[in-house]
Amino acid sequence: MPGDGDDAEVSPHNWGAEQARLYAESGGTEGTTFEGAPCLLMDYVGRRSGTVLRTVLIYGRDGDDYLVVGSKGGSPTHPLWYLNIVAEPDVRVRVGTQRFAARAETLSPEEKARVWPRLVALYAPYEEYDRRIERDIPVVRLRRTDN
Repeated sequence: MPGDGDDAEVSPHNWGAEQARLYAESGGTEGTTFEGAPCLLMDYVGRRSGTVLRTVLIYGRDGDDYLVVGSKGGSPTHPLWYLNIVAEPDVRVRVGTQRFAARAETLSPEEKARVWPRLVALYAPYEEYDRRIERDIPVVRLRRTDN
């Protein structure tokens, strides 16, 4: 995917824009947590613009894979990053100082049910968001592709 360097665009309106900048500029040594939960950077291609975009996301683990949650702070609509990765699932990920290519895949309801308790344990507000909104909050697996 394009954007294998640090040329991704971070939206100034993104809640984590400043954290994403700090994370990238420090080479993954700062800005790596949010309220105690681990965070990663994900670069993806905008489905309309074709621009490489970046967001910071809380993550959990499932074996060697990374799991991210499309909660959008409990909003009734999906986050834009989620809509973009559904359209183009090849992404670049930074976890700490590691950078790698990955493929994004939305978990099935059964898979989500299995991992959801671990994600809520990482970031408790997910549970309240899930109760408050009508949409199904997607959980996305990021599976490394550049082994």
